[in-house]
Formats: sequence, C-alpha cells, structure tokens
Amino acid sequence: MKKSAIIIVLLLAFFFIYLGMPVISFGFLKLPFFILVLLLVLLVTTSGAETSGKKVTVKPSKIMRPLLFTMAGVFAYILISALISAPMFRSGDYRALIGTIKNGTDMHHHITPLDIDNVRVVDQDLAYLLGEKILGSEPALGSKATLGTFSIQKVNGQLYWVAPLLHSGFFKWANNREGTPGYVMVSATNERDVKLVEKVNGKGINIKYQPGSFFFEDLERYLYFHGYATTGLADYTFEVDDEGNPFWVVTKFKKQVGVSGDDAIGIVVVDATTGKITEHPVNDIPAWVDRVQPQEFVEEQLNDWGEYVRGYWNFSGEGKLQITEDMTLVYGENNKSYWYTGLSSVGKEESAVGFVLVDTKTKEATYYNQSGATEYAAQQSAEGKVQEKGYRASMPVPYNINNIPTYVMTLKDDGGLVKMYAMVSIADYTIVGVGNTMQETLMAYKNVYNMADNRINPAQATPKEAVKSVVERIHSDIKNGNSFYYFTLPGDKRIFIGSSQISNELPVTQAGDSISISFDNDSEKVINVSAFRNLSLQAKK
Repeated sequence: MKKSAIIIVLLLAFFFIYLGMPVISFGFLKLPFFILVLLLVLLVTTSGAETSGKKVTVKPSKIMRPLLFTMAGVFAYILISALISAPMFRSGDYRALIGTIKNGTDMHHHITPLDIDNVRVVDQDLAYLLGEKILGSEPALGSKATLGTFSIQKVNGQLYWVAPLLHSGFFKWANNREGTPGYVMVSATNERDVKLVEKVNGKGINIKYQPGSFFFEDLERYLYFHGYATTGLADYTFEVDDEGNPFWVVTKFKKQVGVSGDDAIGIVVVDATTGKITEHPVNDIPAWVDRVQPQEFVEEQLNDWGEYVRGYWNFSGEGKLQITEDMTLVYGENNKSYWYTGLSSVGKEESAVGFVLVDTKTKEATYYNQSGATEYAAQQSAEGKVQEKGYRASMPVPYNINNIPTYVMTLKDDGGLVKMYAMVSIADYTIVGVGNTMQETLMAYKNVYNMADNRINPAQATPKEAVKSVVERIHSDIKNGNSFYYFTLPGDKRIFIGSSQISNELPVTQAGDSISISFDNDSEKVINVSAFRNLSLQAKK
C-alpha cells in the first residue's frame, strides 16, 4: 500500500514537472520526458530483494518483468534505428535530400540589385539593441516582458526585423495571463524606424502562446496536446502578416533516411493570440510567410550534398565541398526569400568556389559558379580598410551592383553602433570601398572596381554608356583622403562624379571643356564615371 502511494505521488509529481520539460524524440518514437523518468522510478520501487544470511538476492517482481522488456525494446529500437540511418549505408540518400541543384545563369532573380535608399544596414544584433532601447523607454512594460528572437521578413514589401514580447518569468506570467502586449518591429534599412506594436486595427494584441511560457500556454506543449504529439516540428519562428497580426510559423518535417534526414513537408501556423491552428503543405504557403525551410535543415543538407559527392568512403576528400559561413536570408528582385551561402573545397576554406541560394519555401536550390571571397574573408578585407579605428564588420549581405556580385556590410564600433559602411567584391576581396554614407561607399567602391577591370569578368558587367559633351559646372571634394570631382553636362539633370585615379585630366578640367566619358547605364541620380578624357586638352597637344 505504501509502495503504491509512493508511485502515485511520484506519477503526479513528474507529470507536473513535465509541464516545464521538453519532449524527447527517438526517430518516430516521441515520448514525454516524464514517462521515461517514471519507468526508471517504477523499475526501482517495484524490485524486490530477499536476504539469506549475508547474501542479498534481487528478485524481479511481476511488475518489473514487463518493464524490463519494455526498456529493452526501446533500446533495441534506438540501436536498430541508428544502424539503418548510418551515413556509411545511406550516403546517397543523404546527398539527395537537398534535391536537384540547378546551375544559375541569371543572377538578378536571386540577388536583388542595389537600391541606395533601401540597403540592409541593420543586422540582428543591432535590431536587438534598438529593440531593447524602445522597450526600456516603457518602464512598466520593460519590467514585465523581455524581447524574443528577431527574425527578418518582408511586411507590405518593406524589410523588417520582428520580435515578440515574451514573459520574463513565472510570476510575470502569472500576473499577465492574457499574454504579453505586442511585438517590436525594426526596419532593416533604416535604424531610426523602430516601433512597438501593441494594437492592430485598433485592437490590442496579446501574445498568449509563446515558447518558454508555462503549463498549456507553452507553444511546444500546446501543439503537443493539440494533435501533434507524434509529428516532427521545428523552427518556431515569429512572423506577422501584412496587416500586422502575429503568428508562430512552425515547420512540419518528416524523417526521410531511417530516423534521420529531417526534411520540411509543410508548416503549422498558430495564431499567437487565439491559438487557432492551421496547416499548409509546401505547395500552398501563404504569401506573407517567409520561412518554411529551417536554416539548420538546409545547412545540413547542403553539407551532406558536398560531403558525399563520391560516397561515404572518400577518405582522400576528393571533390568534397562545404558551406563557408552561417547562412544569410536574402531577398531577390522577384521578392522571394533565399538562404544564401558560399561553398568552399574541404581544406581550402579561405576561398569560395561558388555560392548557393535556396528558396526558403520550396527548397529549390541554385548554384552559381562564381569563385571568390568567403564571407569571413570579405569581413576581414573591410575591417582592414579601417584597421586604425578598430571597427568590426557585420555579416555580409550579397547585392547585385551592375551585375557584379558584391558583399555589403556595416562597420560597427565596440558598442555595436554603425559608424561606416563597406562594399567588397565577391569575385575579388581586394576590391573594397568604404565610406561614412552608403552613397559615399558606393562611389568609392565603383571607383576601385572601375580601375580593376582586368580582375573582373567583363562579360558580367552591364553595358557602358559613352557620352561626348561639354562641362557645364565642375567642383572638387575630398573624402577619406581621395579627391573626387563632381560635374554636370548641359541638358542633363544627372550629376557625374569621378576621381583623379580615373584620369589625371580631371583635376585640370574646367567649365567649357569638351570631354568624353563612359559610365554604367543605371538609374542612379549621381553617376560614377568609369572613363574620362578631356578632349580640349588633347586638342592643344
């Protein structure tokens, strides 16, 4: 009787402990943690012992025998699962998980052309600093809630970092059972655009269901008890629709190689305020959802694709590839989102042999055979331009500048604040431009790569426009120790700019001189010239 009472008390205790514990998954076998603990408790409390003299004999009880068989079955299942999922036997299946990787030819579909007014200059770390600042400006709010993880997404066509407000502890949760009051949005292109969203269409927001909450308001547990106890779920991401309504987007996955090889098959969308659950397969994802394929899934599948290029038993490492750095979520001109990463040969991590973009919804992968700098090498190159200042480069974001793949990043001080900007050619990380503004950085970058045509594939560059005209006005300026000359032409509203490094004739050019220039045919209002000739000076020779 006493033993039964102890078991009942332990059962209840572990059940309530489980309300704060995770779910343990062994392949397709998914069990609450407290059940495993309970089996061990029963194993101990139901075993009997007989003493004969000085010898103690352990005698299994009637309850203990089936428990032993159950535990043996579980461990046998785990062992067999490990064997049938081993890469040495299934390397081809692991390599095929990413699907067919296409060779890319039209880069602008995947990497957006640079728009000087909408460059991504706020990274996740800076977004968190700005979010903490606005949260701290609301004393009553900051004392009862904390910021969750920021995720980047497009909201009404604009790029934002979005993070929910989460409970900061058990007692804060107990005093705010209706949920935390809203979320924070930080523009990825304008660090002054930071807002705390507490209402949508005049109605207050309460984030009731969230990770790390308590009892049945914990998001993972809520899904577990609403029909997803045996379903693979991952990547609990906070997203908002175009109206600003908050949701949790959770990837639904299936194990494709034994009990390994996680592969996304759809999403589960949970309304963060009401708890309403909807499911969507990969081919029917709402337009406002940006992420279906978790970063860790794509990273692992790309590494498997590069690792098992010649099977498992390739000890020489011939032909092996691996991703270069952490993946970056980027947006193409078609407004689709992609996971971006470089690929390098194993053992030669300092340079990339190409880069891959993977559609975050469909997992369609495209490979560009563009050798050049890794993200880390580009960061080091940018930091080297301002090494006396000690600034640190943010994670590079790829952009298309006149069909030249370019890394764009910010340079931050020790406090995490943006001080300068940098652009580095992916093809050649020695081609670097830095500046105090994005326009100044673009000007410096174009100036450098216009002088390095022999190191850039000319076939990739956009056509140059050539013009012969007369200088209407001209003025010089010095930026970062370099002399730049601004001039205008009659009947042309654009401003042209070039440095003395482009032509020695620029410093002695004056209004009224006949000139011949060439430049990239883009839509910028300030045009960087790539070639300059003063025809008036040459006529005097």
